[in-house]
Amino acid sequence: MAADLLVDLEALGDWMDDQGLPRGPIEAARPLNGGTQNLLLRFERGGAAYVLRRPPRHLRPTSNANLMREARILGALTGQGVPAPALVAACPDQSVMGAAFFLMEPVVGFNATTTLPDLHGGDAAVRRRMGLSAVEAIAAVGALDHEGLGLGDFGRPDGFLERQVPRWLGELASYAALEGYRPSDFPDVDAIARWLEQRRPASYVPGILHGDFHAANLIFRLDGPEVAAIVDWEMATIGDPLLDLGWLLATWPVESGRGGALITGPLAGAGGLASRRELVEHYARHSTRDLDAVAWYAVLACFKLGIVLEGTHARACAGKADPGVGDLLHRVACSLVEQAHQFMTEGVD
Repeated sequence: MAADLLVDLEALGDWMDDQGLPRGPIEAARPLNGGTQNLLLRFERGGAAYVLRRPPRHLRPTSNANLMREARILGALTGQGVPAPALVAACPDQSVMGAAFFLMEPVVGFNATTTLPDLHGGDAAVRRRMGLSAVEAIAAVGALDHEGLGLGDFGRPDGFLERQVPRWLGELASYAALEGYRPSDFPDVDAIARWLEQRRPASYVPGILHGDFHAANLIFRLDGPEVAAIVDWEMATIGDPLLDLGWLLATWPVESGRGGALITGPLAGAGGLASRRELVEHYARHSTRDLDAVAWYAVLACFKLGIVLEGTHARACAGKADPGVGDLLHRVACSLVEQAHQFMTEGVD
């Protein structure tokens, strides 16, 4: 057992044999950074390279089911011409490894929130194209026929938009039950909620929704600005794909320094990026979806993501999460509320 990696390599090898995968010793096993909930292990066997993904040591009630949902969406996307890790095999049997897990093919590239190769760091035109490539990637995902891919039961598209505001107001209200958390520390979002309810689009075309689409979940190619893979699909569902565009707009670093508080590091610091308006216009060139209400999706993204991040702060106040992380995410959550108000009054420009 590789204790620090939570992977029994002998059991993994036996399971791979049963799947008909290449045999041989498991070599060069090492953990990978990525995601905050699940663990990644890269290794080689029989002349092929793999990445294993499994839940963390301390399982939540939904950890295994969520991981299998992620495996299912990756399996559906494999071979569809969209940038996502290719699924190799999945194991829902928790007795093999103490938790569900799946194997996928490694992705060659880099995460621009942690590093920028010389090609990308030294050329503003390349960095501008990175944002446009991100838009092309998520537009392609949203254009897929989810029912044709066997994902007709993967989510609840009926009433998806109607559920959003009540769902997340309820989540925010639940934090009051955590000892030590002061709800008054979080900005009042009632005005945002009313704005969203009053301007909610009357209809939408369901499609695959990544659910957490921002630069930290993108791997870019080393030799150009194209997206090599969108990663971390554990929040994926069938919903309104325009929320993924809104999520990108809400988190995208901008030259003015306003917004994008979630995305820091080399990409944010380098500058020369496509503007939000350019991202929207580029999406319009690669999608048939109606973008008249694009600001609504950006406001919803700020509203939802701010409440999600505030949850970590609330748990930290109760001693259930790292206080430093909680304080950081609280500041980001508050900035997202501010950004929502700006989108409400100024649009996405």
